[in-house]
Amino acid sequence: VDVTNPATGKTWMDRNLGASQVATSSTDANSYGDLYQWGRRSDGHQCRTSGTTSTLSSVDQPAHGDFILNNSDWRSPQNANLWQGVNGVNNPCPSGYRIPTETEWEAERLSWTSSNTAGAFASPLKLPMAGYRNFSSGSLFSVGTGGFYWSSLVIVESSRRLYFDSGMASMFGNWRTHGLSVRCIKD
Repeated sequence: VDVTNPATGKTWMDRNLGASQVATSSTDANSYGDLYQWGRRSDGHQCRTSGTTSTLSSVDQPAHGDFILNNSDWRSPQNANLWQGVNGVNNPCPSGYRIPTETEWEAERLSWTSSNTAGAFASPLKLPMAGYRNFSSGSLFSVGTGGFYWSSLVIVESSRRLYFDSGMASMFGNWRTHGLSVRCIKD
């Protein structure tokens, strides 16, 4: 189901990829959804309880669904073109949707009533604090206390993401091996 922010005019999916419902609160576990490594398609790795491996992939689409543990990227050599646009090589979004740009996330954030968790949930997107999956252990962190959402922007060895908690919201760089939430935007 689509949801449109009247302030930005952008249309988004009404829930995170993998979520069974729209968030009823910022800590609604049924709205958290899956946690993707930047640039990977839906292959099973995004499941919060998927297996892990420390073997890097040399191809864009690993032949397994394990969460790949490493410092900066799950792929060697890196490929910065995996989530670029609706026709991105590994675009995990449904047809007609794509990973949002940093500029699109920033416009959404600036439309919130407050730059924190309360503003994220009060927005038309009803963004929950789904936490993230750690790059070095595969463990979950900040579930129920922080929201981490990928953008398509690549900066050197990292990619940009929206972060929010009870005190703030902003864009930051993040290693691509972290597992973060994905909210798709209509192309």
